[in-house]
Amino acid sequence: MDIRNIAIIAHVDHGKTTLVDQLLRQSGTFRDHQVVAERALDRNDLERERGITILAKCTSVVWHETRINIVDTPGHADFGGEVERILGMVDGAIVLVDAAEGVLPQTKFVVGKALARGLKPIVVVNKIDRQDGRPHEVHEEIFDLFAALGASDEQLDFPMLYASGRQGWAVVHLDDARTDLAPLFDLVLRHVHAPVLDRDAPFGMTASILDYDNYLGRVLTGRVEQGRARLNMPVRVLRSDGTVVETGRLTRLMSFRGLDRVTVEEAVAGDIIAVAGLTDATVPDTIGAPDLAGPLHAIPVDPPTLAMTFRINDGPLGGREGKKVTSRQIRDRLLRESEGNVAIRITESNESEAFEVAGRGELQLGVLIEQMRREGFELTIGRPRVLTQQNPETGEREEPMEDVLADVDEPYTGIVIEKLSQRKAELQDMRPSGGGKVRLTFRMPSRGLIGYHGEFLTDTRGTGVMNRMFAGYGPWTGVIEGRRNGSLISTENGEAVQYALFSIQDRGALFVNPGEKVYVGMILGEHSRDNDLDVNPVREKKLTNIRAAGKDEALLLVPPRRMSLEQAIAYIEDDELVEVTPAAVRLRKRYLDPHERKRFERRVEAEAAA
Repeated sequence: MDIRNIAIIAHVDHGKTTLVDQLLRQSGTFRDHQVVAERALDRNDLERERGITILAKCTSVVWHETRINIVDTPGHADFGGEVERILGMVDGAIVLVDAAEGVLPQTKFVVGKALARGLKPIVVVNKIDRQDGRPHEVHEEIFDLFAALGASDEQLDFPMLYASGRQGWAVVHLDDARTDLAPLFDLVLRHVHAPVLDRDAPFGMTASILDYDNYLGRVLTGRVEQGRARLNMPVRVLRSDGTVVETGRLTRLMSFRGLDRVTVEEAVAGDIIAVAGLTDATVPDTIGAPDLAGPLHAIPVDPPTLAMTFRINDGPLGGREGKKVTSRQIRDRLLRESEGNVAIRITESNESEAFEVAGRGELQLGVLIEQMRREGFELTIGRPRVLTQQNPETGEREEPMEDVLADVDEPYTGIVIEKLSQRKAELQDMRPSGGGKVRLTFRMPSRGLIGYHGEFLTDTRGTGVMNRMFAGYGPWTGVIEGRRNGSLISTENGEAVQYALFSIQDRGALFVNPGEKVYVGMILGEHSRDNDLDVNPVREKKLTNIRAAGKDEALLLVPPRRMSLEQAIAYIEDDELVEVTPAAVRLRKRYLDPHERKRFERRVEAEAAA
């Protein structure tokens, strides 16, 4: 059977996973009347809750006696490491672009990677059924993007379809009959070439995806680059420098059939397979026959740009809400994550029982923390900070920069430009995008975006959409003003009392409800001024024998401000931590004891003066 290997790449929320659902249905992969969940490939709980793809997944369909292996890739820039690896497994790509939103930063990222690998993409303008769609302008934007990214003449002559992934149709011209996705299937068979690889050479494949199975152990997915893989054949695993990691056997050899992995006896060069039976192999090692001459080429991955400190939970409530609380358990989990996720780097921290975790962005590291929390871990997380480098030629300090694209309603353009300018952003373009919206394009340091997204949504009354993409390193832009408000800090251990919180809420916004556990050094809210304020949240009302009817019922509290995990991480300052347990997300000071905090503040002031 002929093979075609394609990836579906696009910006987040442009409809990749929904389109794959329809490809599976219309190819006959699902039985008639079979009940299948929407966005069937997003099987991870976090993916379903957030509506985004986090992990790349493989599936396959059969169309006119040809097997089409399809890889669904993440659309968010923080998971770009997944996209880069996946493009090494495929011979073609479907670039999906929203008919209304057009080309966005992540579109540029994935298309640039695809063009650099020599792929000739198929462009699909999706969501044509949107009332605010502008397909012709989007077509021109895509052509301009390809040209700006240095596409060859052959790549610039890309085929294009108009589609609605949700309704399940694709057409060559907008006035064609809108029936099914047959035009897309046929175009894939015509435009994407079959893998041209040596089937008689010794077996070799590069591991591109690593996951764990409760029964099979480590499962490695990749494309067979040469030769044939056979069940139970002996193999050896090579690092990129030629070092032999291990030798073993392929105790399980699986190919993709629809949503399932099916055991097969043999796979040939060009097919995408999953193998089990190896204990140390990881991404991007080469798995090959014993007589394979050397490691296969692996795609270099862009380096991490952001780091956080993961610490044990040493607070008063540590160990009460989670089962995995030791530094050894945290280390093992982080190392396991770094094996399968090449965009994450783990190092020992200067602090005791703490680890530096570097990744692509706040969302990627936030997802890792949320996964660990659900697995029963307790952690404290430090403020995110960017990873700088020194220019080898000039010796100047450089920091990661971002291209930021914001779509905002016209009345809010002024406040967005003002706020981002304070964070060292440079406005590069400003143009109307239809429907009373303006598209603003900025280049700014990555650290200027830490903690800004919530402020952006507030300033635009929830109507703004902001997208970002790593744009390389640039000169250090100087000091960026952080949070202006101080914290309300607990001076006592116990449970918060309504009477005490009622008097505290006049001093600022609260983060806790009555009855919640509090402890010395825990952050209870945001002070209305720029300094920290110590408060007592457990103070009870003094009892007397005189009582006014109905007076206690008048203690009305403003509902507390609740933060998501990512919001909490972005909110804290350098002297604060986020306490993460399976039951709660709390904010606290790094030093719980007020005397230690004073000593730390004096030390920081002395270092700044020096």
